[in-house]
This record gives sequence, C-alpha cells and structure tokens, in this order.
Amino acid sequence: MFTSTTDPTHTLDQALRDRARQVLPGGMYGHMAARFQAPQFPQFMDHAEGARIWDVDGNEYLDLMCSWGPILLGHHNPAVEAAVAEQNQRGDCMSGYSPRMVELAERFTDLVPHADWAMFAKNGTDVTTLLCTIARAHTGRDMIYVARGAYHGAAPWCTPHPAGVTAADRVNLGHFEYNDLDSVRDAIRGNESRVAAILVCPIRHDSHRAEETATPEFARGVRQLCDEIGAVLAIDEVRTGFRIDPHGAWEQYGVRPDLTAMSKAIANGYALAAVLGADFLKKAAGSIYTTGSFWFSANSMAASLATIEQVAQPSFIQNLNAAGARLAAGLTQQAAAQGFALDVSGPPALPMLTFANDPDRALGAAFATCAVRRGVFLHHTHNCFIGKAHTPQIIDQILQRTAVAFEDLAMSPQAEGWTPVATSQDADNAKTSKLG
Repeated sequence: MFTSTTDPTHTLDQALRDRARQVLPGGMYGHMAARFQAPQFPQFMDHAEGARIWDVDGNEYLDLMCSWGPILLGHHNPAVEAAVAEQNQRGDCMSGYSPRMVELAERFTDLVPHADWAMFAKNGTDVTTLLCTIARAHTGRDMIYVARGAYHGAAPWCTPHPAGVTAADRVNLGHFEYNDLDSVRDAIRGNESRVAAILVCPIRHDSHRAEETATPEFARGVRQLCDEIGAVLAIDEVRTGFRIDPHGAWEQYGVRPDLTAMSKAIANGYALAAVLGADFLKKAAGSIYTTGSFWFSANSMAASLATIEQVAQPSFIQNLNAAGARLAAGLTQQAAAQGFALDVSGPPALPMLTFANDPDRALGAAFATCAVRRGVFLHHTHNCFIGKAHTPQIIDQILQRTAVAFEDLAMSPQAEGWTPVATSQDADNAKTSKLG
C-alpha cells in the first residue's frame, strides 16, 4: 500500500506566495488560485510529465485535474512536443498566418460533422463571446439565453462574480433552467423575435453539485425550438471538447448545433480556442471584426494538429471512458469501505466527486486535502479530467493513494458525526450530517 508523508513541505511555495502578495492582486487570481484551498495545496508547480506534476518543493502528485482540462494526452506528449518544436524552428508569431491555420481548419471541418468552417482564438471566453457576436450578426437580434448558473467564461457578460460588472453588461442575457425545455420556452415567451441564440453546455457545470448531462429530449427540443424561432443553437464545448466525442457531444443524440466553442484540450496544453460553424453562418462570421495579437500562434496550431491525430483514433474515447470507469468504481468502493457514500457523476472522462449529505462540500474539501497530502491532485468543487496518460497502471497507482486518503478522512475531525452509509439507497435515506 502507498505510504508517503502526510505533510509534504511547502517552504519554497510559501516564499513565492509571500512575494506574489506584493505584486499580484489577491496574491494570485484566477481559477487556479490555491488560497481557496486548504494550506496543503501547492500554488506553484515546477515541472510535469505524463500524468504527474511536481511542485516547486519537489512534491510529486498524480494529476487528476490535467491543468484544469487542457492536458488531454499527458504532459509533454512526445508527438505534440515534436510538432511544436518543428514549427518553432520556422516561426510562431509572425507577420502573417502560418499554413498550419488552414490545415487546422480543414482538419476540424473533416472531424466535426456540423462544422463547415473554423475560427481560432486563445481562450474559452474568447470563443463563447464570439458565438454570441456571430449569432447576433446573423440574426440582427440581441438576446442570448443561457442556463441559470452555467459557466461560459470570465467576460462581464458571463462571469459568475459581480465585481466590476454593470447591469448594462447583462441586459441582453436571459436565463432558463438546465434540462428543462418548458423553462426555455417560458424564458423566451414574448421575446421570440429577439432571440439571437440559445447557448448550452453538454453538461451542467455548476459548482457544489453533481454533474448533470443534457438529456436527449432536452437536446432535441432545444434544436427544434431554435429552428422554430429562427435562432442559432450554440454549444459550449470548451470543457467537454475531445473528451465526450471528438465529433461533437450531441452527435450521440443526432443533434448538431449551428455554432460550437472549443478550447482547453484541443492543443494539449498550448493556448488555443476554436469556433466551429455551419455554412449558413459563414458570411456573418466573416462580417465581424475580431482578432488578437497572439491568436494566430503557429505553435499552438501545430500542437492541435498533432493532438487531433491521436484523438481521431477509434479507440481514443473508448480508452478514456475505460479509465474513468476504473477510477469511479475504485473510488466508490474505497469510500464505502470507510462508511462514506461517494457519487461519481458526469461522463467517465470528466468525473465529478460529491459526497452524500455534504451540501457545503466540507467533507469533499476534507477528502481533497487528504488526497493531495497523499499525492493525488484533485479539487472538491470542480470535475476531474481523464486523459490518455491515465493508463490502467496510473489509475491503479492513484487508487493506492486514495485508499490511504479515505482512511485518513475517516479519522479526520471533518468526519466526526458523519452518518456512515454504504450504498446509494442508504445515502438517500441517511440523516443529515453534522456538517450539513
């Protein structure tokens, strides 16, 4: 059984945090800011390889966050790194576009059935915002409808945090309840002629809850509704792209969107985002002005081409799903052995861990702390990510470490008074924990 130190040192990490507080707002900003986690979580990483990351103090972790999604093939994937090195010899940021841009657009339109053209940017927020702009340019309408609580990026129109955001930033944004087609119809009733787009994620990405996947009925119903009112159906696959189905998350339902936003995993850690669109929107997409000094980096596009070569293999998604299922089964069994009811929800390649009777995620935070102290890097309010580097051997190594983490959790103060449950049915009937 794996037995590492339960208190890895963070001396250099703490020194860097002290320096950061002098020169960075809040000491660190963004979704990877460790100040929102327990003190045992490192803030600064030194290097990474495959499924492993090392912090600046030399502590090693098996990485279940995959850099919060971008790492799909493993850190330093040899084929991707070779493609980037070759392109870098030619040039990355040049006074013109690389042929890689055309090649990548061709590859995306070959891979994704609903895509007739592609545009490229750098971040998920770039492309979700572009979806809205293109839809408005095509329809001449102003309203965008999104699921209440859904995360579509960090721009003022969509950020989940209100600081610095004005009412005018959100005036053309409407909301509905996820997976509730009647709610969508109610939300737009009376405004049908103003709806430019309905924007949906394949998975409901709200923090502090289990993941909820769009049902076939909802996906088909939203597609039909958009067709009825002449609105654009836009799908936000920034997080899910290449991990559910490289051809499109709703292909399994026979539903094809008009616009798709992708980022995170499409270049295995190199900064790249894409908008994919249907032919009837090509003129509108060409009519808007959008650009960025670094949006046309040839290195990132070379990385994406090399990534797609591996993603397009027939066994790729099958292997991701198998790894995710192996992890979920192991974690669920380990939790039950210690008297906890753990729910692993979402698609196998994007597993979300939640405990029964844990509304404020206190037990989830305690487990994440135990896991990171035992050398497994995960997060208590965000889904994990499975990648190609999570081989059966790596998954087994992770489970060796989490078995000890669950033992630690059972002995922790956070577990005091916890109602032991061993099955999902027991979890539903269990009394509320003292943590609730």
